Parts: sequence; C-alpha cells; structure tokens
Amino acid sequence: MIEWYKKYWRTAFDIAVLAFTVWLVMYVFSFLYRIAAPVFLSFLVFLIIEPPARRLHRLGMRKSVASAVSTLMFILVILAVLVGIGYIFAWQIGELQKSLPGIQATVQEKAASLTAVLQERLETLDPALTDKVNEAIAYVTALFSRLAATFLNWFVSLFSSLSTFIVQFVIAIVLAYFLSVEIDSWKKIASERSPKSLQRAFAFLREHVFRGIAAYLKAQATLIGITFAIILAVLSALGIPNALAIAVIAGILDVLPLLGIGTLFVPWIGYLFLTGETSLALWLTGLFVVVSGVRQILEPRITGQKIGVSAFTMLSFMIISLSLFGVVGLVLAPVLVILLKACYEHGYLHRWIRFPKEDFAVSPFQPTDASASGNGDARRE
Repeated sequence: MIEWYKKYWRTAFDIAVLAFTVWLVMYVFSFLYRIAAPVFLSFLVFLIIEPPARRLHRLGMRKSVASAVSTLMFILVILAVLVGIGYIFAWQIGELQKSLPGIQATVQEKAASLTAVLQERLETLDPALTDKVNEAIAYVTALFSRLAATFLNWFVSLFSSLSTFIVQFVIAIVLAYFLSVEIDSWKKIASERSPKSLQRAFAFLREHVFRGIAAYLKAQATLIGITFAIILAVLSALGIPNALAIAVIAGILDVLPLLGIGTLFVPWIGYLFLTGETSLALWLTGLFVVVSGVRQILEPRITGQKIGVSAFTMLSFMIISLSLFGVVGLVLAPVLVILLKACYEHGYLHRWIRFPKEDFAVSPFQPTDASASGNGDARRE
C-alpha cells in the first residue's frame, strides 16, 4: 500500500488541484451571480439581440438604431409569450390546484370501498387489519396530495415571485443594448490591451467551449420540444383539461435530474386505474412509454452528436453540481463538462496530470487523436 501511495501521490495531487479549481470556479461564479445577476443575464440577452442588430447594421443602419430595433423586437416577443402562454399556463395551474382536494377524497373513497369488498369476500379478515389498511391508504394519498400541492404551489410561487426576476431582466435588457452598441470598442480594447495569454485562452473557449454550450442548449431544447409537443398533442386529442399546463410541467420535469415525466405520469395513471377510468389510464400509459422511449433513443444521439459527451457523464455531473451549488451549479455543470472534454481532446489533461508511466501502456489522459497526443507528448517533454 505504501508503495502504491509513493507511486501515485503526484497523480492524486494533480487531480485534487484540478478538482479544487473546478470547485473554485463554480463557487466564484455562483457568488458573482448572486450579487450581479443582471450582468450575467445581459450577456444572454446580448447573444440573442446581437445577430439581428449586426445584420441590420450591415444593411446600412446605424449600430445604435439597429441595436434598438433588435432589442425592441426581443421585448415584443417576450411580452407576447408572457401575456399569452403565461396567462393560460397560470390559469390552468390554478385549476389543477383546485382539483387536488377532490382527487384526494376520491382516492380515499375508492380505497375504502375496495377494502369493504375484500372484507365481505374474506370473512376471516381481521377488522383491525382493515382499519390499518384504510389508515395506510389515507396516509399515502394525503402524502401524494401534499406533494402535488407543494409542487404546484412552487410553480405558483415561482410566477408570483417573478417581480424580482423581471426587474433584473429589464436591467439586463438595458445592459445588453448598451453592450451591443459598444461591442466593437470593447473588442478593440480587449485585442489591444489584454495579455496575449488571456486572448489565447478566450479563443480556445470560444472555439471549443462556447460552441459546445450552444450545441448542448440546442440539444436540450430539441428534446424538451419533442416531449412537450407529443404530450400536448396526445392530451389535447384525448380531451384532457389543462393540457397545456400538464405539457409544460412534463417538459420541465423531463430535463431535471432524477425526476423525469414519470414523476407526473405514474401517480396520475395509478389514480385513473383506481377510479376505474381504465381506458384513459391505458392511453396515458402508452403515452408515457412512447415519450420515455423516444427520449431514451434520441437523447444519446442528439446529445452525443451535438457535443460528444455521453448522457450518463453529463447527468452525473449535473446531479453532483446541483447538490453542491444549487440551481446555479446545475446551469454551470454542462459548461465545465464541455470545458474538461475540450481540455482532454487537446492534450491538456495529459500534460497537467502526472502519472507513473511504467504502469500504463497508454496514458489514461492521452487523447485518442494521434496528432493531439503527439503535441501533448512534445509539450510535456
């Protein structure tokens, strides 16, 4: 064991330094986001409004006017979404909240009737056992009802607490407008006065990380859109009330780690079987199976083709990041995974992490690309 420690202590130290660096980056980012959220949001808005503004500027429009037109178009789209879909969604969520007490009462009533039928058919059934079964069923249904109410209340509180986010978002739009107007001067200052090492690092991030992040977001948006469209179409065809709200909730659950649409569909299907709505329960079971199957088939292909990172690796990193840093960590996790992948592919991990070469025929951190690995070995030497 001591010999093993002597052989691998450098490797363990290098990995620990790399892990600490990743943790420090995430901690600093989460801290900065808490104190300067509008600034970070402004970069996101800038990425949306800048392409149209640049195109209008190339057509002969002044950059300030082009940025103003692009920003106005962005605001109009946001308002249309909030006023239209947002109102319908909030109303349907309220209707779902009102139906929860009736659902709980129906489940308890059905459970009591089933227990009574069993007691009639099995005369040897102990009445005390029947009471315990009824109490257990009542407890479970009340628990599911509380969880559903808490979940819906979270959605309602999310909408009701949007005032702070709206203020931050308005500030972010203003900042994004000024950044769009002044972007050329900022680029000039950065190219003339920033260190060359920093410029090379930013060029590496722009080429290999930012594009990967955009590809990851497109992949997730595609998967969520497919889930949302299938569920909304089928629920609307079945005549389910509040179909839009249910489809939105399913889309959100579909992208969250450890949850998935089963969190919504499994209790719903169980309730329908219990209340005797077998036909609808079978339809929803088929919908659940189809959506889950489509997700399992498309996710590795779409995510893998877009960014080259397995779904297992991305999901594991997101779960760990969510546990350590909350929602900010969940957002930042894909960025760091893509960054580590780029560092691996270009031989940086091979150069940064020392290892006992006599124990390996091929370095565990050596990229598969022969040219990249050759460059890494040359730089190491």
